[in-house]
Amino acid sequence: MATDIKAPTFPESVAEGSVAAWHKKAGDSVERDELIVEIETDKVVLEVVAPEAGTLSEVLVEEGDTVQSEQVLGKIGAGGAKGAEKKGEKADAKAAPQSEAKAAPAAGGKSHEVKAPTFPESIQEGTVATWHKKVGEAVKRDEVLADIETDKVVLEVVAPADGALAEIKAEEGSQVASEAVLAIFTEGAGGAETAADVTPAASADDGSGDERIGDKILAPAARKMVAEHDLDVSKIEGTGKGGRILKEDVQRAVQAGTAKKSAAPAAAPKQAAAAPAFEGERPEKRVPMSRLRQTIAKRLVQAQQTAAMLTTYNEVDMGAVMDLRAQYKDTFLKAHDVKLGFMGFFVKAASEALKRFPDVNASIDGTDIVYHGYQDIGVAVSTDRGLVVPVLRDTDSMKIADVEKGIVDFGKRARDGKLGIEEMQGGTFTITNGGIFGSLMSTPILNPPQTAILGMHKIQERPMAVNGKVEIRPMMYLALSYDHRMIDGKDAVQFLVTIKELLEDPARLLLDI
Repeated sequence: MATDIKAPTFPESVAEGSVAAWHKKAGDSVERDELIVEIETDKVVLEVVAPEAGTLSEVLVEEGDTVQSEQVLGKIGAGGAKGAEKKGEKADAKAAPQSEAKAAPAAGGKSHEVKAPTFPESIQEGTVATWHKKVGEAVKRDEVLADIETDKVVLEVVAPADGALAEIKAEEGSQVASEAVLAIFTEGAGGAETAADVTPAASADDGSGDERIGDKILAPAARKMVAEHDLDVSKIEGTGKGGRILKEDVQRAVQAGTAKKSAAPAAAPKQAAAAPAFEGERPEKRVPMSRLRQTIAKRLVQAQQTAAMLTTYNEVDMGAVMDLRAQYKDTFLKAHDVKLGFMGFFVKAASEALKRFPDVNASIDGTDIVYHGYQDIGVAVSTDRGLVVPVLRDTDSMKIADVEKGIVDFGKRARDGKLGIEEMQGGTFTITNGGIFGSLMSTPILNPPQTAILGMHKIQERPMAVNGKVEIRPMMYLALSYDHRMIDGKDAVQFLVTIKELLEDPARLLLDI
């Protein structure tokens, strides 16, 4: 009985996609979880893998066709003689003497146009930030060729196949539009390395799209998940044919936490970047502002020009939270594999306060007020490229451990430029922590269209009057900037007082009081 190959379920914001590439032809044998076809949407490229092993018996949509969510793309039947014949041919090819393989010319094959990704509607163009490969340099399929910097994120352009760049048409620093041609890529060209030179440790060498790492063979979907979670392949047991690691094997390893990489030795501290060499008595250096920095500047000025921004301050005694962290930090780390920080408490306290003060959780859209029945809190993350604000979704239902894991993940991917555009859109409230850099007090600027932002600061020991006595307490100043068009001063002050009370007595978070 034939099995349907269906397009993935598209997100609500994606109406349809187009068939970008078929990696198998009708009659080809396929393994379970092997990459068959790629669907390109207006935001991402989605991989479709084989639901089971067999033979691709029918292709129902061609490359370039438009498809809907969960549309049937093709069918897989039971493996036939043709599949067995192909396997026999592959076995014969492997048995051929290595000298004969090396004697074959490494001539280039099919040429491809390497195009910029399809930018979302809110992004008009991008800048070629970096070329990671040179013309003629051998690359593997899905290896990163270039980075495109937009005003929100850095997008990666990957190799469509094994081969090499034949020509670069857009140099670093040049402006490119959505789907602009960046380079010409030739399959099988470039480099002294030929297919016969690839060792078994580097490739599965069976033309299936699998990858061999050490003595393990990974399916494409499994390979992608291993890279996303930074796992040690040697610790994952494969249940596929011949010990092949499938996507389900990686999912089980992630849930069990048994395939984490061992902590690497502490690296030597990086030396400070060398100061640029200037000449003359009054040196100057002019460099173009990055797109992200331009966007940050425009949005900050826009926030101050369009909102009636006001800031109210308070201070919170962090003693109770610090005692709780000191008591449970080791147990928390063992149980959740993440450190217990302060941000988890602030996010949970803010979520509770937002439920009590819906005006603070609202946004202004023209002459309309939009009240949100959920709490999506953005957390400001500083990177070398500038400030980005990824969003934690439905924080009211998240546990503190989930918050801490999300923030650690956001921080790592933000510094690597791996955050997606959708992860930085749609927040209802923002928290920024200048205290990690030593700030004692500041006035945070709104993140439009949100109507409020909470600023955390440095914890400083200060003499405080406690029950008629002077005690040294760990105190933090809190700042709430808000849009006075939407939020009255009374609500803003009471909102900040609520956060203060929840943090000074964390049991309130559990008792919902």
